[in-house]
Amino acid sequence: MEFHASNTPLLDWSGDALIIGLSEDALPLTGILAELNSRVSGLLQDLIDDVEFTGKDGSTAITRVGSGASFRKLGLVGVGASSAMTPETLRRAAAAAARLAKKEKSASLGLSMPQVHSDPALTAQVLAEGASLALHQDNRFKSEDKTGKKNGSATVEHIYLLGLAGQESQLQTAQAICDGVILARELVSAPANVVTPEALAQAAQDIATAHGLELEILEQAQCEALGMGAYLGVAKASELPPKFIHLTYRPTGTPSRKVAIVGKGLTFDSGGLNIKGAGSGIEMMKIDMGGAAAMLGAAKAIAQLKPSAEVHFISAAAENMISGRAMRPGDILTASNGKTIEVNNTDAEGRLTLADALVFAEKLGVDAIVDLATLTGACIIALGDDIAGLFSENEELAGAIAAAAATAGEKFWRLPMEEKYFDGLKSIVADMKNTGPRPGGSITAALFLKQFVTATPWVHLDVAGPVWTEKESGYNNPGGTGFGVRTLVHWVLSQGA
Repeated sequence: MEFHASNTPLLDWSGDALIIGLSEDALPLTGILAELNSRVSGLLQDLIDDVEFTGKDGSTAITRVGSGASFRKLGLVGVGASSAMTPETLRRAAAAAARLAKKEKSASLGLSMPQVHSDPALTAQVLAEGASLALHQDNRFKSEDKTGKKNGSATVEHIYLLGLAGQESQLQTAQAICDGVILARELVSAPANVVTPEALAQAAQDIATAHGLELEILEQAQCEALGMGAYLGVAKASELPPKFIHLTYRPTGTPSRKVAIVGKGLTFDSGGLNIKGAGSGIEMMKIDMGGAAAMLGAAKAIAQLKPSAEVHFISAAAENMISGRAMRPGDILTASNGKTIEVNNTDAEGRLTLADALVFAEKLGVDAIVDLATLTGACIIALGDDIAGLFSENEELAGAIAAAAATAGEKFWRLPMEEKYFDGLKSIVADMKNTGPRPGGSITAALFLKQFVTATPWVHLDVAGPVWTEKESGYNNPGGTGFGVRTLVHWVLSQGA
C-alpha cells in the first residue's frame, strides 16, 4: 500500500473510490461539495438522504456512481462536530474509510478530509496512520484457503490524500510510527512457542542491524554477576534461558536528553507455583510481554525518525514456568540494588523482573525512565480494556507523557501513588513482599516498583487492558493493538526541546 500527498483537486480525482469526511455542521451541502453533487447528478445528496447521514462521528455510507464519473464509488465518513474534532477523530475516520474501500474491493482510494487544527502536516500524518493500521492484517498463522490465497481479499493499494500536497515527510513519519506499532502488534499476537525470550532478543537484533543501533544481550551468567536475583528468580523454572535486552539509539552529536524505556518481557506467564487456574485467562498469557513489544516497536520507529535524544530500550525477558527449579511462595530474593523480597505470590512475577531492569536503567545515568507493563488485573478492573494506568510522583514527566498520549490518541488515566498503601507490602522476614492486599492492587504494584528507582524521574504505565482487543475497533483489528508505541515515540520526539 502506498500513500500519496496529492495536489489533485477533489473534483478532478479519478480512481476506484472517493470518500469524503463530512462534519455535522457541513450540511446542507455548499461550495465544492455542492458542485461535486451537481457533477454526479445529485447522487451525493441522494446518498445523504437515503441513509439519513448526519455526519455523526464514525458513521459511513457508500454508493456506486454512474459510468460518466471519474470514480466508481462515492462514500462518506462522519467526523462529528467541527469544534470537537481532534487528531484521533481523523485517525478513526481514515480507518473507517480504508475499511469501507477494502470492503468495496477498491484498489485506489481518494480521501478528502477536513484539516484538524488547520494543520495540513498533522492531518496528513494522522490520516496515514489510521488507514495504514486499519488495513494491517496479521494472517501469519492461518492456513491457505482453497483458492491458494492466504485468507486474503482485495486490498487497497493506493491512497491519495487530496488537498494535502507537500506533506511527504509527514507520510514518512506516519510510516515509521506504523512500522513500530505493527511490530508490537505482531509480537503480542504471536504464540509463546514463537515469541520466546530468545525471539525477543532476535527482534532487538533485527532492529539494531537494520538501523545501526547498539545492542547488548546479557546472558544468565552476566545477570548473576550483576546480582539480578529478582529477575533470575522468575526465570529459573523455564527450560528457555532468560535474555536481558539493552538496545541503544544514539543521535548524531550531543544528545538533547538521555532517557530509558523499560518494557516487561514475560513471554509466557503460567503463574508459577501459584498457577493460574481455570478462568484465569492463562491461554492469553502470551500477551504478558506487551510492554516489551511496545518498547521494541518504539525502538523501530525512533531508529527511523532519528530524534535528538539518546534512548535506551531495556527488557528483562523470561518465562514464568513451573519445574523443580521454580521459586516457591515464601522464598526470599535479593534484587540488584540489595533489597530483599519475600515472594508471597509467584504470579506477581512481572514486578520482580522490572525491579532489576529499573535498577539497571537508573545506573545508566538517564534523565528519565518510563516503564510499560501488563502488570495487574486490578488496573483492568479500575479502568477497563481501553485505558491504561499512569503512575508517577514527578509532575513534569507525568505531564509530558500525558501530552504525548493526547497527541498519539492513546488513553491513560493517572492514578495515585498512595504511600500508606505500601504498608500492605511490608514483610516480617524481608524488606518487602511482592504483593499486598487485593484492594488497590495496581497502586501497590507501582509502589513496589518505586523501591527500585532512587532519584531519577520515573513513570510507570500499567497497560494490561489496552494491549489486546477481541473486536475490531477504530484502526485496531482483533489481536495485539501495539498500544503504547505512539505515546513513547511522541514523548521521545518531544525531548529535543
